[in-house]
Amino acid sequence: MSAWDIIIPIVTLIVGLIAGFAAGVFYLRKQLEKMQSDPEMLQKMAKQMGYNMNKQQMQRAQQMMKSGKFPRK
Repeated sequence: MSAWDIIIPIVTLIVGLIAGFAAGVFYLRKQLEKMQSDPEMLQKMAKQMGYNMNKQQMQRAQQMMKSGKFPRK
């Protein structure tokens, strides 16, 4: 058993985690961009989270997403 038998799986795991994280961030950003232009998608997400948004709330949420300004708690 050589050192390579230990090093290669560890390096592969680290590279896989980094690539998976990057792919997840890329996918999430694309989904958020789609939601900015698709109000039905935004409403569907809100319903899944348990919120029922009216038209005015939908417009406000879309404006916040476009500007990138989200209120902090």
